[in-house]
Amino acid sequence: MVTEVGGFDDPSAEVLAEAASAFGLLASSARLHIVWALAQGESDVTGLAERVGGALPAVSQHLTKLKLAGLVRSRREGRRQVYYVDDPDVVTVVRLMVGQLTDRADRSDGSGLPVQGAAPRLRGFGA
Repeated sequence: MVTEVGGFDDPSAEVLAEAASAFGLLASSARLHIVWALAQGESDVTGLAERVGGALPAVSQHLTKLKLAGLVRSRREGRRQVYYVDDPDVVTVVRLMVGQLTDRADRSDGSGLPVQGAAPRLRGFGA
C-alpha cells in the first residue's frame, strides 16, 4: 500500500530496503571516507589507503563491499584497478551529509554545543 503525505508517495518496501542497505554500508566511517574520497575523484586502492589512513587489505575489502552494493565501480588501467563513484546521486547524498555536519562542527564553540544562531544538530548524528 502506498500512502501519500504532504504530496509525496511513500516508497515501496523494496526501495526502502535497498536504501537501508546502502545507508548501512555508509554507516562505517571507513567506507564513508572511501566514498567521500572517490566523490572527489577516482583512485586506485593504494592511493585510497594512503588518503584514508587504512591498511591496504582493509581498504580493499571495503571497496569490494561497496562495489557489490553498486555504490562504487572500477575499471582496469594496465595493472591497476581504478575505483570511482558512478552514481551522481550517491555523491550528492555523501557530500550533503558530510558538508552539513562539517558546517555545524565549524560553527560550534569548541564545547560541542552550537554557537548562538547556529542550526541545531540532528539527533543521532554526533553528540
